[in-house]
Amino acid sequence: MRGRKSDAPDASGGSDASDASASASTSAVGRQSEGGDDAVATIVGELAKAGDASGAPQRSRRLLSKLAGILRRGVVGGGRAARLSVRHLADEVLAMAPRLPVRDQAALRRQYPGLSDDELADALIDAATRASGAVGAAVGVWAVLPIAPLFAVEVAAETVAVVGIEIKLIAELHEVYGLRPPGSGVDRMVRYTAVWTDRRGVTLAPGSVAVAIGPALRARLSRRLTLRAGRSTLSLAPLLSGAAAGAWANRRETRRLGRKIRTQLRRLADEGR
Repeated sequence: MRGRKSDAPDASGGSDASDASASASTSAVGRQSEGGDDAVATIVGELAKAGDASGAPQRSRRLLSKLAGILRRGVVGGGRAARLSVRHLADEVLAMAPRLPVRDQAALRRQYPGLSDDELADALIDAATRASGAVGAAVGVWAVLPIAPLFAVEVAAETVAVVGIEIKLIAELHEVYGLRPPGSGVDRMVRYTAVWTDRRGVTLAPGSVAVAIGPALRARLSRRLTLRAGRSTLSLAPLLSGAAAGAWANRRETRRLGRKIRTQLRRLADEGR
């Protein structure tokens, strides 16, 4: 085994925020991740598995409908004029991440026996790509249903679902290469969220996670989510073209992210041998 064991956003705040504020953010994420409502993470975990199942678009639509119901509280206004609060969306992602069902290295090896690190990484990227594509196709079909949810809720549901699938992928790729960061499960998942936000491999050296989840991360995450939500509108095009466009766009972006992180982790693992 290679490696070591082991709408515009309304977000505000700069990197000069106090340590006290950052520590408060740490505590909030920890409280949300321990025994609270984990429905969002559970649904996203099921969506990640739905990509490999038969009837994935239908199952994904059912799961996304549940997710949309949860996220509706973050939408201001009604109808097609409804506005999505990106700050609320960022909070949802930060609360969801520590509860995502991530498989550790041992579990992945049991599920994918006999594969090399790179082969296993490719298998995980392919599975996540299919899952995000199924989400895009499912949301695209919503656009033609007579009882479609609010436009902003549709965008929120797809955004949170795909972001969760991709954060889960990032976490499991770190497991594949034996590069799990130090700290608690909550600490690691916040770091993986930062990896998703910045598109860079996680820093493995011990450090204050409070800094990582302070206002600076929230601002960067909000900007990234704004871009991601903009791409989600492809899935809401008229007629069934939205399903095809949404599936294609999601598959492309998830595959691109997975391969970039895999390349970075493979280099880190080689350097650590």
